[in-house]
Amino acid sequence: MTFNGFMKELRRQRWDDHRYYHQSRINQTLHLISAISFLCAYVIVFKNPMAAVLIAWCIGMVTRQTGHYVFEPTRYDTINDASNEHKETIKVGFNQKRKTILIACVVLAPLVLFYDPTLFGLIEAHTTTRELADHVAMIWLVLAFAAILVRMAQLTLTRSFTTALVWVVKIATDPFHNVHIYWKSPYYLFVKGQLYDPLEEADEHDEHEEETEQPA
Repeated sequence: MTFNGFMKELRRQRWDDHRYYHQSRINQTLHLISAISFLCAYVIVFKNPMAAVLIAWCIGMVTRQTGHYVFEPTRYDTINDASNEHKETIKVGFNQKRKTILIACVVLAPLVLFYDPTLFGLIEAHTTTRELADHVAMIWLVLAFAAILVRMAQLTLTRSFTTALVWVVKIATDPFHNVHIYWKSPYYLFVKGQLYDPLEEADEHDEHEEETEQPA
């Protein structure tokens, strides 16, 4: 795939993610908070990787998934003419079912440390709260990489390696993109009182895509 083709697929995945799963202005605002926390984690990851992981999971993921689970509508999507079930089947990343499994693993995994503080002999038992937090962060980091690798393998087998690679680039750059497209969401929500994004640009975007796909 050419660079232009790669970028086109990246734009397509971002657009589908936005129009299908980010219609709620509350969800968009929470994603903005999540994105900022992830960017903070990016800044400190090389200096204090465990702290970066804790920020990403405890702030970034909590706000992000709260937006999806609580505020994003699951009724029939009249704007995109698609049922929630249909959107879940075509979603490139983690759909609701996969997210639920991952979140359950994240929540339950630290309990292993209470059963065996040495994590079955892999680490030294914690003696302070700081060490416990570091060990939990380490487990969450491993889970995050494992989840990404498993989903990437699934996408490679069911769709293509290019789709999988584009998805990995998308989730890595989502914090930057979310700030770019959702920085006005709090204004629309709290000042304008707008609960849902009208997605008025949807038709224009689709028409633009059709034009770019036509042969010269």
